Amino acid sequence: MAGATIKLFLPTGEAQSLRVVEISNWSGLAVAAPRTELDSLLKRPELDKPGVYLLIGTDPKTDRPAAYVGEAEVVRDRLRQHGGKEFWVQAILFVSQGENLTKSHIRYLEGQIIEEATRIGRFLILNAQSSGARLPESDQGDMEVFLGRIRQLLPVLGCDILVPVVQTSKDKASQELVCTIKGLTARGQRSPQGFVVFKGSEASLNLRPSAQERAAWVIGLRDKLLQNKVLVAEDDRLRFAQDFEFSSPSAAAAIIHGGHANGLTAWKTADGKTLKELEVTV
Repeated sequence: MAGATIKLFLPTGEAQSLRVVEISNWSGLAVAAPRTELDSLLKRPELDKPGVYLLIGTDPKTDRPAAYVGEAEVVRDRLRQHGGKEFWVQAILFVSQGENLTKSHIRYLEGQIIEEATRIGRFLILNAQSSGARLPESDQGDMEVFLGRIRQLLPVLGCDILVPVVQTSKDKASQELVCTIKGLTARGQRSPQGFVVFKGSEASLNLRPSAQERAAWVIGLRDKLLQNKVLVAEDDRLRFAQDFEFSSPSAAAAIIHGGHANGLTAWKTADGKTLKELEVTV
């Protein structure tokens, strides 16, 4: 991905408050604000325009990160209608600095964001159906560029909804690693936010006797992963039904082992070098 110069403006001076973001040589604009500042957000002149928006929060039933993705010809009017949606705590919206986004454009962007976010699976998408839109080839190309900027800016605004769980990297610290226990094998890699275990990896069906005393959190996390069908029972083992990112290599290894584990030594390269050894030599 090409480099980009990002201009971040804080109208109140607070980093977690209202934010307005631009990228050089891009016709778009991003505005984000916590729900507690919805009144201030609705007063922004940028919201008079057509755009796409994301409402970010947590699903109360599953405790998963959740998002509602929408579009509107006047973003302000649509945001006002979402006051009854209790789950969201952050709003992020994207508009054009000119007048070159049409209804078809924003419907296309909405559909692409929903499709991509659903495929990546980091967030529960609360509106899995979108209106979508067909565009002429030239317009579709323009919107793919616009979408590329949205992908760049969302992480800057604290939202990884469009960041792939598994990312390719030539860095030695991000190469594929293996964790084994009693004939079971799991594969994964370091990630910017922790450690990703790949789909198809195996984990112990049973917890270690010491888990209740030394790693009660493992029990809770395993139950949550089973409830959300990230882990599924399969004969004498558990299997990862999707790629899943943990907060650390040790958290990933503990779920695989069924109890406390040191991820820096549990994860190894194909030739037996531990993650700890690998990172020391980077």
